[in-house]
Amino acid sequence: MIENKKIVVVLPAYNAELTLRQTYNEIPFDIVDEIVLVDDKSSDRTTELAREIGIRNVIRHEINKGYGGNQKTCYDTALALGGDIVIMLHPDYQYDPRLIHSMAFLIAKDVYKVVLGSRILGNGALRGGMPVVKYVSNRLLTFFQNLITGQKLSEYHTGYRAFSAEVLRSINYHGNSDNYVFDNQLLCQIIYRGYEIAEITCPTKYFKEASSINLKNSFIYAVGVLKTSLLYFLSKTGIYKSKIFMD
Repeated sequence: MIENKKIVVVLPAYNAELTLRQTYNEIPFDIVDEIVLVDDKSSDRTTELAREIGIRNVIRHEINKGYGGNQKTCYDTALALGGDIVIMLHPDYQYDPRLIHSMAFLIAKDVYKVVLGSRILGNGALRGGMPVVKYVSNRLLTFFQNLITGQKLSEYHTGYRAFSAEVLRSINYHGNSDNYVFDNQLLCQIIYRGYEIAEITCPTKYFKEASSINLKNSFIYAVGVLKTSLLYFLSKTGIYKSKIFMD
């Protein structure tokens, strides 16, 4: 805990057997109270390994629900456990677990309600192996969304996020997609609600075992981001109210 606030780290997992132990070993248990791992019907030993290394809250989907569907279970479980601060960390070891201290501290001290680990701040993205095509598309989509939302975020597409429980309870994340665009919808909902978002520099690692979406899903994601931005604009201006921005 920090400031008597319970910290829950959620791990949305899919075929994470090769990287889970390394990710888990670097989680700072001096402040983290609970770990929740949701296995979205992996074909490897992710569930068994999670239990072997000592994760108490392991949930396995018997039907693959998608990346967004996985996160819905993660957040539902974290809130049910009484988490005051919920941190989403991918178990593929692409993001540095040691930043949990900094992210949780900003929320525990009521400086911000949401903190993102940004791969784009600084110069670490390309140096860490982010493909150039992915980097360019990240920058273009982020530029467009900043224009629409009036924000100045360095990226909307990181998979490393910390939230106060207040934020998660105030938005309709169950109305979001079960696919990859869930992340983007969630951020737009947070902005729509008027919450300020902090970012910290996060070194990232791209390697063979790290998860990555394919070209087809990347295209679907990009289209989803543009659609989410349009729905945000229409809802904000009162022209059309999207269900994901409703109470």
